[in-house]
Amino acid sequence: MERSKAVHTAVSLLLLIFSVSGCHGATRPHVIFIVADDLGWNDVSWHNPQIISPNLDRLARNGVILNSSYVQPNCSPSRSCFMSGKYPYHTGFQNGIIPHLSPRGMPLSVTTLPQKLKEVGYSTHMVGKWHLGFCNWKYVPTFRGFDSFLGYYGGAEDYYTHTSGPGYDFRLNDKFYTFLNDKVYTFPRGSYSTNVFGQRAVDIINNHNPATPLFLYLPFQAVHAPLQVPKKYENMYAHIHNYKRRVFSGMVTAMDEAVGNITRALESTGLMENSVIIFTTDNGGPIVGGANNFPLRGEKKTLWEGGTKGSAFVYSKNFMKKTHYTNTEMIHAVDWFPTILHLAGGTPDPTIDGVNQWATVSEGAPSARNEFVYNINDIEHNAAIRVGKYKLIKGSAGRYNGWYRPPTKHSDLKMDTFQYNYRLYDIEADPTEHFDLASQLPQVVSMMRDRLENYRKSMVPAGDLPDDPAGNPKNFGGVWSPGWC
Repeated sequence: MERSKAVHTAVSLLLLIFSVSGCHGATRPHVIFIVADDLGWNDVSWHNPQIISPNLDRLARNGVILNSSYVQPNCSPSRSCFMSGKYPYHTGFQNGIIPHLSPRGMPLSVTTLPQKLKEVGYSTHMVGKWHLGFCNWKYVPTFRGFDSFLGYYGGAEDYYTHTSGPGYDFRLNDKFYTFLNDKVYTFPRGSYSTNVFGQRAVDIINNHNPATPLFLYLPFQAVHAPLQVPKKYENMYAHIHNYKRRVFSGMVTAMDEAVGNITRALESTGLMENSVIIFTTDNGGPIVGGANNFPLRGEKKTLWEGGTKGSAFVYSKNFMKKTHYTNTEMIHAVDWFPTILHLAGGTPDPTIDGVNQWATVSEGAPSARNEFVYNINDIEHNAAIRVGKYKLIKGSAGRYNGWYRPPTKHSDLKMDTFQYNYRLYDIEADPTEHFDLASQLPQVVSMMRDRLENYRKSMVPAGDLPDDPAGNPKNFGGVWSPGWC
């Protein structure tokens, strides 16, 4: 066994040497793209030393911590950014998530990141949460570019039973499967999903041929509700008297341990020498669910920085010219698509919204973008845009608009019910959004309002559809399944 690992490592090192020396052209790294679910700004140890996450902390501090990395206010929209390189208002996700019974998915006209990576020779695997639609077989991961998928289709479920409402939702599929031999995976029933996903990732790494570049997309269920974690992790935070905060913190540590197992697998196989690890949350943390975003304002589902500025880092042993620092350059979730594709030697379609940020991430170069759209939502009648150092918010930024220290009590929550016209913040000078400058800088408001309205002209209709009872698990043996739209 040890001899086999040694040979595996030697092969990986030789491949790296050959690629760097030019024998095989440009280096094409293995890319491990890890997404945490509902992880707040203050829920990582490099922002909050009370959080126990030594594995993530080591990678972050030895790589590049991204302190201006933006995501969407909630789940499906961010995942659509990662997979499409397009803003949600260009793919119909601007109004929020896909419910289980919604007969829709990420538009089939979208060429996904794994599909583009397949074109340039990558092996592509997904482990974890999809949440981009499953009513039709064409919407699920193995029909959108992944060679294999272990995980669940929906948005939330029990960590042990792997059920959501009336149905079971857990699968293990590969690229050869069809709707005739779809594999509902019941073996993990009773096992904690963070451990299941971590072990699956380790297995993929251990069995991967190092001669083929690997793309591993690992969107953990953690640390999304429900609040569940093995007792040993909760006990590590016995000093926290608030139950939600104590369990939530334990869930972060359980995920960190899974990441530690994954990095050890990369090291033991030699793949780490030729890898880039990207870590990000999908949105800010939900205050009422034990998460925390302090000192940022707001929470998940809001346009405040606490809902949209994500904890993130990039780590690599050999692919980055500048490390061990905090990068404050502007990066958006749509940028990961062209950045990863650049590393792979591919070329993105010119219609995407993302820009290649590899020089920014790996060298500390100025950001390739000067502005981005937080979102445009016609149901909430709100929107936000960033241009340079300024951020303009139209309408209400969301439900909870305060600054919350952990642990948060319900009595601390401040509801944002007043319908504002426009608010303006200097995010560089005021990253916690305390000072509205709209009345002082009307010309800046006017300029940014015009920019926002110009972006609105390209918005596609939201893909929201009413629930369809045809998708009820009772029609599929108690399992959430495709094949009803």
